[in-house]
Amino acid sequence: MSVLDSLTLTRIPPEDEALRGPVRAFLQEAVRQLPAHIRARSWGGYSAELSRALGARGWIGITLPPEYGGGGRSAFARYVLVEEFLNAGAPVGSHWIADRQSAPLILKYGTEAQKRFYVPRVCRGEAFFCIGMSEPGSGSDLASVRTRAAPNEAGFLLNGQKIWTTNAHHCQYMIALVRTSGSAQDRHQGLSQVIVDLSLPGVTVRPIADLSGDSHFCEVFFDDVQLGADALIGAEGQGWSQVTAELAFERSGPERLFSSIVLFDQWLAWVRTPAGRSDAAARLAGQVLTQLAPLRAMSVAVQEQLTRGASPVAQAALVKELGTTLEQFIPAAIADDVFSRTEGDSAPLELLLTLKYVTEAAPSYSLRGGTRDILRGMIARSLGLR
Repeated sequence: MSVLDSLTLTRIPPEDEALRGPVRAFLQEAVRQLPAHIRARSWGGYSAELSRALGARGWIGITLPPEYGGGGRSAFARYVLVEEFLNAGAPVGSHWIADRQSAPLILKYGTEAQKRFYVPRVCRGEAFFCIGMSEPGSGSDLASVRTRAAPNEAGFLLNGQKIWTTNAHHCQYMIALVRTSGSAQDRHQGLSQVIVDLSLPGVTVRPIADLSGDSHFCEVFFDDVQLGADALIGAEGQGWSQVTAELAFERSGPERLFSSIVLFDQWLAWVRTPAGRSDAAARLAGQVLTQLAPLRAMSVAVQEQLTRGASPVAQAALVKELGTTLEQFIPAAIADDVFSRTEGDSAPLELLLTLKYVTEAAPSYSLRGGTRDILRGMIARSLGLR
């Protein structure tokens, strides 16, 4: 069975679709004052206040067990929430990682004490997590990480560096992939995951400015950071299998389809006016929508597999690769449309500002969550092509 054969056309259940109305109404008011070029940041944006408001309504951790503060709903309920967050351009980056993968990871592999301490705080929009995977000099070769958590009498002594760590300067915690034994040459052996309290002595977080002027990426340094024995998630040495399962959550959601959607909506609104209407624009809108619809269907199908407890790693990689290709196409195609017109300077200023931001951010879309070359290699292996 190929990657595509394993995906089944799936409809979101009516009880989960019913969430869409109240969530949309809340978000319309919550983001009413935010211009489009700010909303275009969406899951890269940051608002602890909004995260707490969403947590108070039960819209964070909606799939997590009620005994840990969650909503006990299916993955489809969260899918609806995420679609609405992204389409509204809500700044949800503060709780994004914690809700999407950190809390589920802790629930799957963590101790009971870890579950009781961290997960309810995530659900209330109070505990924010970042991911410590990438390192300088490792490129996309995640198995070559060198950051080491050396076991000692107090737990683990952490030394090393992580990079491209989204919102680390706003987060209280990091889940880091580290070496607890062996060396980088051992590849997948000796890797473990640990929870790092970013307020501990020896932790230094430095934001990195990107092309757009934002600084949500960070580099994080660990200099003799003492972790307790309870920092370890799961079994020591099982970090590689844990982190690859975690990436299925990161790669398959609507955030791999809708990073450019606020821009697309702004452009569509202009195209629907006499000043923006053209045959070429209508064809471009159809081109985008005919790609987006099947990609969304694939993404929903991956969610169906996750609800059954499957680990659709290759399927998620396929959605991410095709989705980010479309996300990068949208700003390039809209720029061609806007600036090929003789009356191109009549495009609304807010559309141009949003186009500027998304154009500057778009190169990162095929890097975050796994680079294009790595994902294509995974897909090729699943198809028996390498």
